[in-house]
Amino acid sequence: MLINMTMINRALRLLYTCIFFLYADADVICQSIKLTKVSSGFTKPVDISTSGIHDDQRIFITEKDGRIKVLLKDGTTLSKPFLDIDARVNSSANERGLLGLAFHPRYSENGYFFVHYTNNSGHSTISRFKVSPNDENLALAESEKILLVVNQPFNNHNAGDLAFGKNGFLYIGMGDGGSGGDPGNRSQNPQQLLGKMLRIDVNTEDAPYLIPSTNPYANSPDTLKEIWAFGLRNPWRISMDTLLNELWIADVGQDRWEEVNVAHADRGGLNYGWRCFEGNAVFNFSTCNTATSFYSPVHVYANQFNTGCSVTGGFVYRGNEIPELKGQYIYGDFCTGIFWSISKKEDGSYVNNQIGDFEDMEFATFGTDHSGEVFVAGLGNGSIYKIQGIPSLVGHAGAEDGFTVFPNPVTNLLTLKSTFKAGDQHHWIINDMLRGITLMPAVLYSDGNTAVLDVQDLPAGSYTVRNYSNNKSFLFIKH
Repeated sequence: MLINMTMINRALRLLYTCIFFLYADADVICQSIKLTKVSSGFTKPVDISTSGIHDDQRIFITEKDGRIKVLLKDGTTLSKPFLDIDARVNSSANERGLLGLAFHPRYSENGYFFVHYTNNSGHSTISRFKVSPNDENLALAESEKILLVVNQPFNNHNAGDLAFGKNGFLYIGMGDGGSGGDPGNRSQNPQQLLGKMLRIDVNTEDAPYLIPSTNPYANSPDTLKEIWAFGLRNPWRISMDTLLNELWIADVGQDRWEEVNVAHADRGGLNYGWRCFEGNAVFNFSTCNTATSFYSPVHVYANQFNTGCSVTGGFVYRGNEIPELKGQYIYGDFCTGIFWSISKKEDGSYVNNQIGDFEDMEFATFGTDHSGEVFVAGLGNGSIYKIQGIPSLVGHAGAEDGFTVFPNPVTNLLTLKSTFKAGDQHHWIINDMLRGITLMPAVLYSDGNTAVLDVQDLPAGSYTVRNYSNNKSFLFIKH
């Protein structure tokens, strides 16, 4: 009999995350989000983009081979690509191709958008294109303005993402040049653009681009002026949370640690550590300066079967359909299909929570629509999915369910509201999902419709609260 190791690994992962309550009639809670397929038929989708808050009818899907397609709100895909530069793109290797797309903040006025692709010589290319003045769903392929070409010594670690900040500058994620272990020590080299976050001013017609005067090395003779930050290995997806003006970077590890970084978008000169560090662990310190100040990731996870082997960066959720995830960074792993969210506590520290475990479909990229709802693309099956909440599992039941839990995540006091009939008995019990322990919470206040539970002494983690009047259980996160 053939043994499917993928299925075995998935089953083992579920043992880590699915909690079977101590009661026979209890539900099994493994997911707090679901994926709803909105379209399919794409070829190696690697980027999902919106042209801005003014555009509520479509999103743009970038295909690795060199095409950008328009996906309409009703789930149909326009037959003619928005942009087709297949002839200019080298997609022969796994990490080469048309890899990134960003629309100018004033796209509705100037029609400019920017792409990051591997040219036919195998080198990273940043270019500007313009939309047709006669057709909003068609770009002018002949309008290309090449801004920057960075030579690549190997065919992997091309990174490829782009993002605009609130300042109007373009941020560019660059991998370390490839191979393994950064053999040329390029990521820490101030005279190399590889292994860096770059920042340029594209608002010029007189030059390919300008150097912002506020770049940390704008006046340095020893460091390339485009460099915004050092120490990246292969930042596979970056995103800008424009509400807080923070730049999120998911950096793929060598073979031990995957990491997620975040910093204010106006804070330049940081060193994220590679190749001196992989995550928080020393990797190769032979040429590193002990006096260097390294900026630590907000989260790392081990490269292993029950977590994954290649982080896929996502977005801070600013939509309205999943209020429990508001303000949290949603991301996943390419190898396992596990999704997490990172939230910030009041003391400034970060908490990472698993929110989903899906079939291994190689989720290559996340993206948002005009309203901040998050989508994800399956590289292997060419499908686009919308991330949606599962209300009965994330503590946001409607009044018709007779139970509402907030805030979620919670720090000190958990409020439960109900629409039970007068005279119903209200008994609450909490289950520690990690240890399988049943707890009786201290009830600070309770009447016919509202109860306030003291949960400040609970360790950080995932819990369920059960009401025995209607036998419903809901998940909440304790910070």
